[in-house]
Amino acid sequence: MSGRLKKHFFLLVPIVFLVLLYFLTRLSHLTVIPVFCDEAIYIRWAQIMKTVPSLRFIPLSDGKQPLFMWLVIPFLKVFKDPLVAGRMVSVLSGFGTMLGIGVLSFILFKKVQISLLAIILYLISPFIFFFDRMALVDGFLSFFGVWCLVLGVSLAKKIRLDLAMILGIILGLGLITKSPAIFFGLLLPFCLLATNNVTMKQLNNLVKLAILYFVVYIFAFTIYNILRLGPEFHMIAIRNKDYIYSFSEILKHPFSPLWGNLKSVAEWYWILLTPLVFISGIFGIYLLLKKELKIGLFSLLWWLLPILGQSAVAKVYTARYILFTIPVFIIFAAFSLEEIFGKVKRRISLISLISFIIFFFPIIQIVLLLFNPQKAWLPKNEREGYLEIWTSGYGIKEASVYLKEIAKNQKVLVGTEGYFGTLPDGLQMYLEGVPNITTIGVGQPIREISSKLLDGLKDNRVFLLVNDTRFEVKNTERLNLIAKYPKAKNLKTGTQESLLFFEVKEK
Repeated sequence: MSGRLKKHFFLLVPIVFLVLLYFLTRLSHLTVIPVFCDEAIYIRWAQIMKTVPSLRFIPLSDGKQPLFMWLVIPFLKVFKDPLVAGRMVSVLSGFGTMLGIGVLSFILFKKVQISLLAIILYLISPFIFFFDRMALVDGFLSFFGVWCLVLGVSLAKKIRLDLAMILGIILGLGLITKSPAIFFGLLLPFCLLATNNVTMKQLNNLVKLAILYFVVYIFAFTIYNILRLGPEFHMIAIRNKDYIYSFSEILKHPFSPLWGNLKSVAEWYWILLTPLVFISGIFGIYLLLKKELKIGLFSLLWWLLPILGQSAVAKVYTARYILFTIPVFIIFAAFSLEEIFGKVKRRISLISLISFIIFFFPIIQIVLLLFNPQKAWLPKNEREGYLEIWTSGYGIKEASVYLKEIAKNQKVLVGTEGYFGTLPDGLQMYLEGVPNITTIGVGQPIREISSKLLDGLKDNRVFLLVNDTRFEVKNTERLNLIAKYPKAKNLKTGTQESLLFFEVKEK
């Protein structure tokens, strides 16, 4: 084997291993965390769009861009479990993001070691791991962000029309995934900092690049305007106001919510990236600015500006909203680790010890998230939302299995709390296409048995599904408790919410 072939072989082996490890970790126990509120909504929309093609823009009714839901549709034809179908889109987009991190870090530094370290850090990051396995649009947005970076840097170096066209398509697809993709478009000109190409000093090349950026935005804007085919396109702007403060409101209180949101960001990075990886990333920023000022400044701007921008305007802020900023930070951490390993090269024992110290806790976190997520170290709001309160779908699938058995021989009417969200969408998601079952929302909190359910007793077996924190019926004589599905315990108070599954009885 020649030296070149040998070099490629030894590079290919770890890449293949990391790819296999990615799918092994992402696909194992994929539904160990039950359906989350937004997952239920997105997958239910995908089911509706699959059945009724004329409703392909139904997500716009809630101001959501529909690309993610469109991609869930073909997976619903492959996988019996709709939750698996939805989460497979995130698994595959996460794989694309992992490849993008490897390509981007190599383009920036021309070092295979940094690329491999970045891929490893991506693979074992609890932050990434958690959302790679959830049917949420944020992981998909992260995929478009990384590849906008890859193509943006390549365009600045090579000044080619084909790269501009592809970049415009990627940016446009990001814009019909989620609104924060606007950051990718605004930050593209900073890619000039990532190139040391002397031709950038020539005016004609700068003019060509400006024209190509115009091409990028034309392509992106054209794709985004596909959404105007939906009758409720205007809802995107209206619903965005529910999540962000207006400019006039920000002027009244410029540092609120900024400081509070930045504290949350620090907490999410510290916990979900794990402390030593977080420290490595911060140290990597310092080292990169010191050794490669232009690349360091470019990377810092791509990472920091979206965080500052969102933190300054966000009314509602959760960890997944900053997921698309994680890949660049991982590259910072990979750069610092490569520098450290370079200082102690040939001292295998010391490299092994450093690797063990840094990677041990993230791996433990991933093992817990795979097999016992209630034991994993999660930020308070994330643990509550995904595991503890009404947004967590513990018991919904089990209730659906029971109802399907009843529906084989009898007509069934099911009432659920609420009208939109984990219930009834989560239950409807599992009961899609099952005959003899009708599911309706009856609002919340539930203080009495709905007349719709009582009237349905004439020719149906009637059931009620409600979280105990939203159940306030005092007279329960007509309710037979079939099952009680506990959620995760609140670690601070020790309380534990449950999903209650009743059958409504005749008098």
